[in-house]
Amino acid sequence: MKRHKAARVFMIVIVVVIQIIFLIMIAKEKYEADNFAAILVLVLMIMTLLFGYNYLDLHHDDYSYEKLSVAIGVPIGAVLCYLLHTTTDLGSVISAALIGVLASFLPLFKKECEYFKKLPLAIYCGVFVGMSSLEIAPSIYVVFAGGLAAGLFYMLSKNLFVGMGGKLGTIAFGGVVAVTLINWIS
Repeated sequence: MKRHKAARVFMIVIVVVIQIIFLIMIAKEKYEADNFAAILVLVLMIMTLLFGYNYLDLHHDDYSYEKLSVAIGVPIGAVLCYLLHTTTDLGSVISAALIGVLASFLPLFKKECEYFKKLPLAIYCGVFVGMSSLEIAPSIYVVFAGGLAAGLFYMLSKNLFVGMGGKLGTIAFGGVVAVTLINWIS
């Protein structure tokens, strides 16, 4: 039980830290000249964020994780989208849409199979990683690593933020940020 609670707290802390870092970067870029306004806006945004986490029911009380066999779809979607938008004239958005549409047909191959019903969502989460620009993800190895990190976050966050919009994009963003920070540190 402690391990499950630790995994849940870890995922919530990761999401909160990523959101706070993102808000800091936005405030820093927007208010370069006026530090007081930047600090005031940043404090208000962080207070709103923390208020939302404390008072909204963002997840279920039970502990369950996505299967590894489903989470493997995240790096697959990331690599497919990255390859499609870097080797063709298609942009990252069209590449992501194409991979997402193709993945949505997977459940039609075996209608009774639960695995094929869950796989399109994981692949679509991966395409958000694969949409990364070449400045952020200069090689397929970085995209694959980001897909693996996002796949781990996808597994751990099955019952977190249920019904909240942007969950897949946040998971993908977390994977890319994690790999980018590891590259920056090393």
